[in-house]
Amino acid sequence: MRSAVTLSSRHLAIRTVFAAAFALFGLAGCSGYQDLPAAPGGNQSPDYLIGPGDQLNIFVWRNPELSSNVPVRPDGRISTPLIEDVQAAGKRPSELARDVENQLKQYVQEPVVTVIVTGFVGPFTQQIRVVGEAAAPRAIPFREHMSILDVMIQVGGLTPFAAGNRAVIVRKEGGKETYYRVALDDLLKDGKVEANAPVLPGDILIIPQSWF
Repeated sequence: MRSAVTLSSRHLAIRTVFAAAFALFGLAGCSGYQDLPAAPGGNQSPDYLIGPGDQLNIFVWRNPELSSNVPVRPDGRISTPLIEDVQAAGKRPSELARDVENQLKQYVQEPVVTVIVTGFVGPFTQQIRVVGEAAAPRAIPFREHMSILDVMIQVGGLTPFAAGNRAVIVRKEGGKETYYRVALDDLLKDGKVEANAPVLPGDILIIPQSWF
């Protein structure tokens, strides 16, 4: 019994420390927070860049023996028939296709290559990262027209300890970080769709713990 009480007390103390830290974080920066704007261009997605962990279908026209399905390795490279290593991460699929064509020219006359991304992860800089009091905090791939609601569905919503209306999106703009207020409780609990807003590649959503 004593050990259970001690464990509970320690758990409460840890949560109190985290709540105080988030409170200080919020109070220190609240004056610099802004309302989250609509994304430029209607949240039009930038060109997709291949990232480590993506699954690629490399199709070589009229050369099925050279076509293959390959994963992008952690080092950002791929290997295909006749080509040991080629950099894939950070490139558009069309750019990678041209690179593969150039390498195949030593073996095939006028190769025509198409690269199709079949499993999407994307580079780290284009992922949406969710930290704090989400049910399943993690990094998720960005999709065109993605909104805060889409992000929260992917991470399973809020924990019972979340202070949703004190959530913040950190976005890098012009080489510096800008902080935007996000009213997750209004959106998820009260159904206020006006609290929804687009997210952009590289956004970080921070969900603090409630004070009580």
